Amino acid sequence: MNATISVEPRVDTFEAGDVPLQCGLTLTETRIVYATYGELNAAGDNAIVFPTRFGGTHADNAYLIGESRALDPRRYCIFVPDILGNGVSSSPSNTLGPLGQGHFPRTTVYDNVVLQHRLATEVLGVKRVALTVGWSVGGQQAYQWAALYPDLVQRLAVICGAAKTAPHTFVFLEGVKAALTADPAFRDGNYDEPPSRGLRAIGRVWAGWAVSQAFYREGLHLSQGYASLEDYLVRYWEALYLARDANNLVSMVRTWQDADLSANPRFNSDYEAAMRAIEAEALIMPCRTDLYFTPEDSEFEVSLLRNGELRVIPSIWGHYAGGGRNPEDLEFVDAALRELLARGNGR
Repeated sequence: MNATISVEPRVDTFEAGDVPLQCGLTLTETRIVYATYGELNAAGDNAIVFPTRFGGTHADNAYLIGESRALDPRRYCIFVPDILGNGVSSSPSNTLGPLGQGHFPRTTVYDNVVLQHRLATEVLGVKRVALTVGWSVGGQQAYQWAALYPDLVQRLAVICGAAKTAPHTFVFLEGVKAALTADPAFRDGNYDEPPSRGLRAIGRVWAGWAVSQAFYREGLHLSQGYASLEDYLVRYWEALYLARDANNLVSMVRTWQDADLSANPRFNSDYEAAMRAIEAEALIMPCRTDLYFTPEDSEFEVSLLRNGELRVIPSIWGHYAGGGRNPEDLEFVDAALRELLARGNGR
């Protein structure tokens, strides 16, 4: 390994121009912000694509990157693109004119991955992707990469994510969206002041889904320095969402709801064909107690893959098991990624 390679990220912007979207609208002056760790080698084949999750930015993916991690920037060029709608890449909150605020067009996982592919191949010079990996909606993007570009992607790792949003998760997200948009201050997305009642409500809804029943039963919310359950709900969950833009949240909820790696012109909604198109060696890692990306759904997905393995994270942290918040879960995920990357040279 070259010890002189910087492990600090470089943050850049891909100016993609006017981009036709699946919804039928054109997103003008589209931009994708991205972070890059490490250097692309001469062959262009040491790239790792690590898209961001719902509500996250490139900075939030740093937990899984480092010299002591499987995603080691001294060995790999790790590319972290920000999802549309997250407030960093093109989003309701930073788009001017007729597509701003509540008029921002519906964007899909497919729209994001096509843009990311343009960035990786046309701008960064990637010739082969050693691994696509992601947590949550980031995992949905990783799945989409592997299905759309099977000749490019060698390995796939999905952490608490899915190839297609399940109906039950769609319904959960409808509840999240309703809690936010019911605030009269939301004004169909054309608010002057943040709809704080709705933002507080969405935080409380999310608190019952992101972690498991056992997480609360065993008092893990108190072990993080909160004095009571109410203290946890207010100071963590309400504060988390009060800091976010409501329109951005609605945009990303819609992206999550629409996620289906077959819902595009290549596969024409043939889900099983899209799954079988994946040639990458795949490691699918749900958490045993995740309430929206369940191990049962992942087990079915793995049955459709050519070369897939199911490895369940044995945690009571629910969906958060994939996000690096619990050290034991982080080590489980990192060890699995290290093992996947060590399996020969892929295909």
